[in-house]
Amino acid sequence: MKSVKALSLVGAAVLTALFNLSTAQASEVNIYSARQEELIKPLLDKFSSETGIKVNLITGKPDELISRMASEGRNSPADVLISTDVGRLYRAKQQGVLQAIESAVLTGTIPVEMRDPAGQWFGLTMRARPILYVPGKVDPKQLSTYEDLASPKWKGKICVRSSDNIYNQSMTASMIAHDGAAAAEQWARGFAANFAMPPKGGDRDQIKAAAAGVCDLAIANTYYLGGMLADPKDKAAAEKVKVFWPNQAGRGAHINISGAGVAKYAPNKAEAVKLLEYMTTAEAQQWYAETNHEYPVRAGVQVSTILQGFGEFKADQLQLGKLGELNAEAIRVMDRAGWK
Repeated sequence: MKSVKALSLVGAAVLTALFNLSTAQASEVNIYSARQEELIKPLLDKFSSETGIKVNLITGKPDELISRMASEGRNSPADVLISTDVGRLYRAKQQGVLQAIESAVLTGTIPVEMRDPAGQWFGLTMRARPILYVPGKVDPKQLSTYEDLASPKWKGKICVRSSDNIYNQSMTASMIAHDGAAAAEQWARGFAANFAMPPKGGDRDQIKAAAAGVCDLAIANTYYLGGMLADPKDKAAAEKVKVFWPNQAGRGAHINISGAGVAKYAPNKAEAVKLLEYMTTAEAQQWYAETNHEYPVRAGVQVSTILQGFGEFKADQLQLGKLGELNAEAIRVMDRAGWK
């Protein structure tokens, strides 16, 4: 009987070990991502290979993903939401689809202005939105601030995408935060009056328009210009513009982030936190910098050679959550100013 009992105990131990192994192998994290798959999947694959955590990736437009999480409620499989603008992350927080997490790794790595004070979202990469100019048509000594773009001297010379774009809404929100709504509206009126054409297309289209002679100035995010300079088919157009960093004597150039938060009902919360922490490691930040031409949020990580060519700059230190808080006001300001 003792041998039978011993055998039973051994069998139970083997089954327990197999169960624990199976559970470990079944570890996973479900991501709802507004970033295109090719811009993030290689990093996620590396995370899986190093941790054994399977990544299930769903991509889509940010507002659609947020609405989906809200409608799924407690039944949502989402563990992580990744988005491309702090305005969307703030919106996700307001709609109650994210939860606060505590991570010494994240708070110790990410600058305080690039993360939610309540711990519901965290910046993973940074991008700037400078002024691009066409050398030979514009002397950079003529340029100074975003505010100056409302000056009549730039009439018919500016290309920028429409006011329904979140990047422009966030830029306008930053103007409100610094200058007040009345001054921001006055600026937006003068700015819109200087457009070379009705706003259409994306940031790359504004750069191409400047290169084609449609306008002398364009507003675009740095990673779009970086991507074009790295792409043989777009390189020639991108080389026709140069970067000017505005407001360097004052608050600094407007910046934004791509970032992420843990879903409110995340079924795999521990894995979700582990993923966010992994994405702030020096190795992951270096990959982002080199591959996507975005600025690391982690100090000490080298930017891509292309971004180095844009020069160093002073960045606005505004707490980025303010851009989300002021988004609705920014839209009203842009509408009243006639920015289509």
